[in-house]
Amino acid sequence: MSTTTTDITAILDRIALVKPDFDSQRVEHAFNFAEVLYGEERHRTGLSVLEHTKMVLDILLPFEPDEETIIACILHHSVFEGGITLTELEANFGPVVRSIVSGVHLLSNINVEKSRTSIDDLRLILLSVSDDVRTILITLCDKCQHLDDHYGMSPEDARAIASDVLRLYAPVAARLGIYRLKHELERRAFPICYPSDAQNVYEQTVRLRKEHGDFLWSTAEELRNNLSINGVKVEIEHREKQPYSIFKKLQARSLSSVRDIYDLFAIRLIVDSAEECYQVLGLMHKIGRPVANRFKDYIAFPKPNGYQSLHTTIARLPGAPSDINIEVQIRTHQMNREAKYGVAAHWSYKEYGASRHALENMQLKKMLSMQESVGDEEQESSLADHIYVLTPRGDVVELPEGATPLDFAFQVHTGLGLSFKSAKINGSIVPLDHELENGDVVEILKFNNPKPSPQWMQMLKMSSSRSKLKRHLYNQRRSEFLAKGRELINTELAKHRLPLLDSDLSILRLYDGEVLPFSRREDYLVKVGQGSQNAASLFPHLDSLSDHEFVREEKPRQTLPKRAQHKERSIELEGGLPMPIRFSKSCKPEEGERGDIMGIVNRSGEVVIHREGCGVIQKANPERIIGARWKG
Repeated sequence: MSTTTTDITAILDRIALVKPDFDSQRVEHAFNFAEVLYGEERHRTGLSVLEHTKMVLDILLPFEPDEETIIACILHHSVFEGGITLTELEANFGPVVRSIVSGVHLLSNINVEKSRTSIDDLRLILLSVSDDVRTILITLCDKCQHLDDHYGMSPEDARAIASDVLRLYAPVAARLGIYRLKHELERRAFPICYPSDAQNVYEQTVRLRKEHGDFLWSTAEELRNNLSINGVKVEIEHREKQPYSIFKKLQARSLSSVRDIYDLFAIRLIVDSAEECYQVLGLMHKIGRPVANRFKDYIAFPKPNGYQSLHTTIARLPGAPSDINIEVQIRTHQMNREAKYGVAAHWSYKEYGASRHALENMQLKKMLSMQESVGDEEQESSLADHIYVLTPRGDVVELPEGATPLDFAFQVHTGLGLSFKSAKINGSIVPLDHELENGDVVEILKFNNPKPSPQWMQMLKMSSSRSKLKRHLYNQRRSEFLAKGRELINTELAKHRLPLLDSDLSILRLYDGEVLPFSRREDYLVKVGQGSQNAASLFPHLDSLSDHEFVREEKPRQTLPKRAQHKERSIELEGGLPMPIRFSKSCKPEEGERGDIMGIVNRSGEVVIHREGCGVIQKANPERIIGARWKG
């Protein structure tokens, strides 16, 4: 579908109504860019992708978004198979648009049903993946449009999206105080996900409306006149409770009739100041009869998402049926705006100037800090060092910044990492050392049989990934090292005219007075075979050779100081290998707080323990690096 000049002009006019000072040429450029990029690409709703983005923009505009958000909304489907990269997007529209689109790309692909992550964790990811509320806002508007045009999708796909909205996206909108979008999402998703229950609620409310008539209009006028007599200028809104909210309350309280719900009808009184809110509350309690235990003061004690209002339930209001209770909400104009738009309510206030997004981000972080899953500063700071990417089926995988597709594969499953062949990021093949970014959809192509390479050690950024690879490479070559070790030890034994190794490796049975099981004897062969220990260095420790002259001539084994022995026993090497250990003098891993460690096998057969981030580790031969950890 071609976007004509008339179409663009009409859209720009609508934007100008909410954002008069926007750069119309830049936004028009974004539309033209999108038209070329999307081409004839169809959205899953059946619309063209360009038409879909324009409809999402229509849902977004009442929130008075800034120019960057408008452009990001137009281009929020640009990172698709055959689309453009985030780098190209930044080159054309700047880093802010890139950041927002990247976040939207991730959040829009989260699938609750197929994800192995809990709902609470997914909600936290939605709130934590970006410190910019604009990302979440576009995502929520996108979900609204999906539901508006769900007829173009299969019933199964429509129900899946509606379920995700009710379980994940609408609650996130509520946590951010964006109740306008919360209600819109629930209104659209409820009849798709629960058609029979939606029909039941609809029929009951229709019967109740027929029985009592449309009394809210007359009640609102009676209250307006009464408050005017008392010198209060008030704006009045009224509504019936949202169908999905009715359904949830019926379920939670095991009720069958909507008549049993106290706040089925509500009237909102909007005044100029907080002082007038309390004045109106007193007048309302005189006009009608307040219901006991139904008063809540969210002005003095706001909700965690910043919501403020006075709530009271009143019976026998003028113009209302005598058996109907009405919830009365009293708030200022500012409170009412924030109740509808949440964090986004501040976008249109010019007095915040250039710092307005800093204010939004501060409020978003404040809300995040109130969520149960985010408790301390250490955890919050760790979120900043991580990215979230998706599997093709929608599972969210958390990785450290700088992680590669290889790291991703090993995190998903060790077998997938070992069988790694290549990777597609957002549909495009990328090199092995490509750094992943927030929102990337990562698809791993694999060999039928594992074909790992030692060179991968240089490309893996995660120690856990490197350990898995090193363990496999070690096990893969164990038989080779065993054979080589047997050959080298037999050569040394023959040199001294001693019996060669038998099938039980009997000569190695007693080592420094300790009886070794067969697997431990093989470990010594492996160490000799891989070059980490000299064959002759074994002989002084073998009790079976203690009577031989060459052993008596060997220098006595240097005994480690007690403190060093204690430290040696506190380290466990990968594969349980019994190798001598000492600590690096450069990074001193034994001092201070115990962190992640790795070992390097030196030429004398010792394992030198370094801190994982030590520069020596980065420059060492991967073949001589061995995994290590603190015991306990």
